Amino acid sequence: MVSPMNALVVEDDAQMHKSLCRALTRWGFNPLSASDGPSALERWQQQQPAVVLLDLSLPGMDGLDVLQRGRSLGLKTPVLLLTARGTVGDRILGLNFGADDYLPKPFELDELEARLRALLRRVQSSPPASLDRPHTLGALAWEPSASAFYCGKEPLALTPRETALLRALVERPNHAHTKEFLASVVFPPEEDVLPDAVEVVTHRLRKKLAPCGVAIVTLRGVGYLIKAQA
Repeated sequence: MVSPMNALVVEDDAQMHKSLCRALTRWGFNPLSASDGPSALERWQQQQPAVVLLDLSLPGMDGLDVLQRGRSLGLKTPVLLLTARGTVGDRILGLNFGADDYLPKPFELDELEARLRALLRRVQSSPPASLDRPHTLGALAWEPSASAFYCGKEPLALTPRETALLRALVERPNHAHTKEFLASVVFPPEEDVLPDAVEVVTHRLRKKLAPCGVAIVTLRGVGYLIKAQA
């Protein structure tokens, strides 16, 4: 007998949460539950579900932060955003931060099931990525399992904070990262720093990356992204 796939439901509205869990059970999934951002990230890490249904407006940690932190931790689970936020900007940010699809609220359960099935089909038909193959962006090169970065064949001399910042950026090149998220990656939790403190580290890192044909681009009101220079 095949075990049902786990689906993590991250939703703080009790009625909506109950409705989603009932529907997932009916469709053959095993629903896992979280009602706030921190517990969602913890369950995502610990139980590695087959899919995540993620609300954006959550207590404790915003859904976009949950998504971005999960991706920075290497969690590759497909994520379907469930959002009542009506702006195109929020949906674009969600996709840029690593979501695979989104469904605006209110929605029909039949459409949710169709989106889930299509999402899982895409993931299951994708060839596995090579973990050993070095990654490159412009003349910048690195291996996912290492903390070393190279400009061409020369190793880059980076401080621990610069390394943490660069790792977070190259995890998803050409995608936006908020200052708040990057600050949480660069500075230890016990340090009392403002998100703008990451600007100092970014400024230093930009200078070191200039010879590599790579640019850290400032997105006003959003944060930063890294891309190869044209």
